[in-house]
Amino acid sequence: MTVDAQNPGRTVTTPIAAAYPEMAGKTAVITGAARGMGAQFARGLATRGVNVVGGDINDTQMKETAQQINAELATESLVAQPGTVVGARVDVTDPDEHEALAQVALREFGRIDFWINNAGVFPFALVDDITREQIALTLDVNVEGVLFGAQAASRHMEQGGAIVNMSSVSALRVRKGRGAYCTSKAAVAHLTESLAVELGDKGIRVNSIAPGYIDTEMTRWVQEDPAALARALDSVPLHRLGAPEEVFGPLLFLLSDSARYVTGHSIAVDGGSRHV
Repeated sequence: MTVDAQNPGRTVTTPIAAAYPEMAGKTAVITGAARGMGAQFARGLATRGVNVVGGDINDTQMKETAQQINAELATESLVAQPGTVVGARVDVTDPDEHEALAQVALREFGRIDFWINNAGVFPFALVDDITREQIALTLDVNVEGVLFGAQAASRHMEQGGAIVNMSSVSALRVRKGRGAYCTSKAAVAHLTESLAVELGDKGIRVNSIAPGYIDTEMTRWVQEDPAALARALDSVPLHRLGAPEEVFGPLLFLLSDSARYVTGHSIAVDGGSRHV
């Protein structure tokens, strides 16, 4: 791991080297996988032999991302037989489209072992300015999208399956202007616990990951404002932004057999910012 000399707040990381041989040949469904962390998740899992169905409302970009990852896997992989990434469209606010996404996985690969509810929106508005439309969209995508994804996954997973939801450090630490977002992510954290309790009867584990400031499109507004970046880094004990690879590492663990007795938890990947 090295620090970018041109931007001390950003860290240039090498790929996560951890490998879990038992995951090869299994199938993962990932929503919001056309770019950002979702694309990183798809690439990282496929590199380890996991077949991936990536869903995104922008199906054109999703299919381009899938093609790019598959091309990379032809020359770069941690296993002899890398996985295949298939792109499809999904509107996560529609439960029928989650079911259609599940059917793509079953048709292409015959099974669903992992489901990652990654799709989300990140609206800004001070409390007095939050509109009915904004709060409705935020809850529809960030909360109902998780619920509908978990429902589709649980219908088709066998015992031993794993669901991972994307929460946020904002579920624990409120930020001005993010009232709708913080509320939705707090709901995701609590919904994760409810899902873990109920789906445990089926032998399905459910956990969530709560990222902090990660170097993705969602944090460009911070990186493009020197004052905002300085404030953000002051609130992170490690004094840098995280990299998408550093979120992928905990995801890989939660999906693996190493976490087979871990369910109902939220892992913060935030450089310690929730404590400041």
